Amino acid sequence: MAASALRVAVLVPCFNEEAAIGTVVADFRKALPEAQIFVYDNNSRDRTAEIARASGAEVRSERRQGKGHVVRRMFADVDADIYVLVDGDATYDAPSASRMIETLVNDHLDMVVGVRIDQSAAAYRRGHRTGNRMLTGFLSAVFGHAFRDILSGYRVFSRRFVKSFPVLSDGFEIETELSVHALELALPVGEIETPYYARPEGSVSKLNTWRDGFRILGTILRLYRSEKPLRFFTGIGVVLALISIVLAIPIVITFIEEGIVPRLPTAVLSTGLMIVAMLSVSSGLVLDTVTRGRREMKLLAYLSQPAINKK
Repeated sequence: MAASALRVAVLVPCFNEEAAIGTVVADFRKALPEAQIFVYDNNSRDRTAEIARASGAEVRSERRQGKGHVVRRMFADVDADIYVLVDGDATYDAPSASRMIETLVNDHLDMVVGVRIDQSAAAYRRGHRTGNRMLTGFLSAVFGHAFRDILSGYRVFSRRFVKSFPVLSDGFEIETELSVHALELALPVGEIETPYYARPEGSVSKLNTWRDGFRILGTILRLYRSEKPLRFFTGIGVVLALISIVLAIPIVITFIEEGIVPRLPTAVLSTGLMIVAMLSVSSGLVLDTVTRGRREMKLLAYLSQPAINKK
């Protein structure tokens, strides 16, 4: 498929963004004149849908509240060769989309992440920046690879990525899930620095630093449990086994010296903890086999889609 014939879709999830959506559509229409722009309205109570439609975007809606639900609907409904996912708050740099697409095609990648470089103090709040660094470091420790900006809402995907990605998240933790999907299948990905601007006047962030931070952290733990169950449950088993051994040592010493078990409840607790530890490790072994099967199915779904051919 020739590069000029590649179908590009710009996907814009939004909620109450009437102050920004017109600018977003106009900027991406200018930056990617051949692309089709889809705005998915997520129960906005203002004129977001009306302004987006008047700006020339194709407007659709998703009734279930949450960015994860919107992305799931977008990926299922829209058919294209290249997908540009960008938030509808006018904080991301539309001209960078061309570079991101060029990198995706030329380097045969499946995802390119726009690494946010803030252009003003108001663009990227200190709490969000700190939380992003902490979560990025945690993801690196858990999955063995670091993205510089795992929470970026500006990404370009191949069709292979989009059509093999099972969206499970409901809210803003969707960015974390996208990153983990790429890491687990060892997909080729890249990152490009892109300017990050303050929201226009009248546009308000829907993020809550603490609430959404804990939700993202919970998503990483949940994905770690489901994608690496052997490590997860073995870790739990080792901790329980160590506690069991610590409790058992004085009991064993007393039994050897005096031939009695003076603390029967402690002995029962120690035995129970060791049994649970063994069951935890056994569960990890079983679930690891299941996870490998699920990963193979994801990989087959990925390989069933044609690769981008720039020639």
